[in-house]
Amino acid sequence: MSPDIAFIAAAACAFVAVAGVGFALTPSGEPKTKKSRLHAAVGAPVKNQPRRGVNAQEGQANKRKQIQDSLKEIEDRQKAERKKTVTLRARIEQAGLDWSPAKFWIVSGILGGVTAIVVLFTGLNPLLVLASGVIAGLGLPRWLLAVMKGRRLKKFTANFSDALDVIVRGIKSGLPLNECLKIIAREGETPVKQEFQLLVEGIGVGVDVDEGLRRMLRRVPLPELSFFAIVLAIQGKTGGNLAEALSNLSAVLRARKMMREKVGALSAEAKASAMIIGSLPPGVGTMVSIISPDYMQPMFTTSLGQMMLIGGGLWMAMGILTMRGMINFKM
Repeated sequence: MSPDIAFIAAAACAFVAVAGVGFALTPSGEPKTKKSRLHAAVGAPVKNQPRRGVNAQEGQANKRKQIQDSLKEIEDRQKAERKKTVTLRARIEQAGLDWSPAKFWIVSGILGGVTAIVVLFTGLNPLLVLASGVIAGLGLPRWLLAVMKGRRLKKFTANFSDALDVIVRGIKSGLPLNECLKIIAREGETPVKQEFQLLVEGIGVGVDVDEGLRRMLRRVPLPELSFFAIVLAIQGKTGGNLAEALSNLSAVLRARKMMREKVGALSAEAKASAMIIGSLPPGVGTMVSIISPDYMQPMFTTSLGQMMLIGGGLWMAMGILTMRGMINFKM
């Protein structure tokens, strides 16, 4: 055998030996790939393969369960709050006054006493004197308190959407939630400014945000504020994009406001008719008393006339309340 042929044969044998060793040490990918495809086709899990889809589904299910639990907890808490009797102190706070219940009762008593004395000097029936004193001492202050509360809540609703927009812009610019609340407490409109000042002061002394919002909700019992508290409670437990959630809430509140104004415009004719009908009897009675006092005098001096006035007043009150319930649309 020539030296060249021997060299070529030795080189070939060395190549085959190295290739055999490499083939033996390298794991086979072909069968495993086929096995993976087979498991994927039948839906069985592949060993040592990350379950990304399953983990994502489990994460979504856990997040959904957390949201449902949070909503249930908030709903139970709100039911418990609604079952509580609204105290006089709470009504005074909702009206935006800093009076104590004792001061309210003192002012009511003085008002009722002065009214009863004035009516007594007119020479009317003692029953009318007592009724006028009770109405002026108990009914009139509570009615004024309800009117002040309604105006304050209406003003709060009108400015609350702007406050949410301030929070959304602040969060998008990188500010924390507490700083956004402080901005509203400094630059907001009354009464939103006052309520957020109390919230920020509570947070400053260690009160939790959820507890501060619950206290605010007692002072301002509005569904808009309840929605805001629910969004913050859910975001605090489950996470998520707070700016987007508050932006959607602001859009919903503005839509509710537009719908409320539209309903008010559609019911304006019925409200005007109710006001005219309700003012006709006392207006006509006053005009007749001025034009012909002798004709109306028996209505105020005789027992029968006084009883007729009381009965007419009660019927008028019932009719006004009925019309008010028919044209008052709550949203």
